[in-house]
Amino acid sequence: MTTKGIGIQTKEQALASLSNMTGDLTPIQPQEHLERIKKAQHYMQANNIDAIYLNAGTNLTYFTGMRWYASERMVGAILPAKGEVQYIAPYFEIGSLNGFKVIEGPIRGWQEHESPYSLFVNMLCEMGIDQSGTIGIDESAQFFIFDGINKAQTGLNLINAQPVTAHCRMHKSANELALMQRAMDMTLAVHQATASILYEGISTVEVEDFIKQAHQKVGAPGNYFCIVLFGVATSFPHGVKDPQHLKKGDMVLIDTGCKVHDYISDITRTYVFGEATPRQRTFWEYEKAAQITAFEAAKIGEPCENVDIAARSYLASQDLGPEYQTPGCPHRTGHGIGLDIHEWPYLVGGNKTPLGEGMCFSNEPMLVVPDEFGVRLEDHFYMTSQGPQWFTQPSHSIDDPFGLN
Repeated sequence: MTTKGIGIQTKEQALASLSNMTGDLTPIQPQEHLERIKKAQHYMQANNIDAIYLNAGTNLTYFTGMRWYASERMVGAILPAKGEVQYIAPYFEIGSLNGFKVIEGPIRGWQEHESPYSLFVNMLCEMGIDQSGTIGIDESAQFFIFDGINKAQTGLNLINAQPVTAHCRMHKSANELALMQRAMDMTLAVHQATASILYEGISTVEVEDFIKQAHQKVGAPGNYFCIVLFGVATSFPHGVKDPQHLKKGDMVLIDTGCKVHDYISDITRTYVFGEATPRQRTFWEYEKAAQITAFEAAKIGEPCENVDIAARSYLASQDLGPEYQTPGCPHRTGHGIGLDIHEWPYLVGGNKTPLGEGMCFSNEPMLVVPDEFGVRLEDHFYMTSQGPQWFTQPSHSIDDPFGLN
């Protein structure tokens, strides 16, 4: 039986079938950023944290709306437990940063020959934060920033800011969920279009190029990332160095996503080009069953690790593994997602974080059969008060991955 929806049209026909899906979307508004700041400050006050430093990147964007890239220069913001946000940046960047500012607050500048770390410590003093205060440092900040602050201060208690950032970011709002839902819908449409243009001999490079064009057609800037693997290469979870060319009977694994108003999609589909062998079919069914078992184990208040344990226990019952051994699942069952493709919390053994409303996860207990093939079916779900809810419905079957019947 030939796989449905595979190799049925040209690239031009597939692109023509797609259209912009972003026209009715609204990005996160300033009021929501202010609510996030308020939530962070409430947590900081309850836990005796005087301020946190937000480095350029997703934490800065999440709380302040400012989009700026991390570099060799210190650019960020101080979020105090009480009071307004204050920004810190090189003097020559202040004009640009003012254009990106969403949440008001002064920008303090440092010249190229000056120490931004000394300025940072002085700003804390001016904000009324004692030199014995507790300051959280953005967990994603480069080490040189922490090191510079540490050398410039005398008596501050520098800690990881992750308890604050994760406390806020891992519970998504209705607005965040809506943006993520659309991003997932867009990438699933791209997956189906991509399957439709495959032909014997096509290269992974050609497929990657098409996926970029398809994501642009549905309204994304392009791919946030893209992994395309054929045959034995599918047994390497994050790919191989060299491109491949598609052959009859190859397992095809495509893992890709896009970004919509800063929020990320991430979906993987695995199917066979041509007719699946009994062995390919068996492992595909194991993978789907593990994914469903993991989903059904996600219950409000239960620890994150239970989801991973459930998937791994099912696989062990089929003589796969055990644990991280292959043939079996060599990595965690899932990761959080939002502004970052991998963020807290993680669905992995040892993570006791209780599952809570608004948490979002990938569900991808990939199976690796070394030197043969891999099968990864990846969809994401979010937690509601009633339990887990899929963003996208799981792959239908190995013969009809997109449910075209």
